[in-house]
Amino acid sequence: MLSTDKLKNKEVINIFDGKSIGFVSDIEVDPKEGVIGGIVIPGGKGILGWFGRGENDILIKWEKVKTVGDDVILVDLGPQDVV
Repeated sequence: MLSTDKLKNKEVINIFDGKSIGFVSDIEVDPKEGVIGGIVIPGGKGILGWFGRGENDILIKWEKVKTVGDDVILVDLGPQDVV
């Protein structure tokens, strides 16, 4: 079982191009299904960035997550995926 605390602050690497996207700051949960909907990477500080998800934050859908390791999360975001 995966704890949400174990997801936060892990670096997210895109296996498509090998680049770091950033570090997980939060997760989104689908309340109807009770499952993780995606991980949130901060996209910069704005006025609303301190409270909840900011407009520049990046949401990576959970189906794009390929591996959750001890230090990093590997995702597969191709050119067609909006990041």
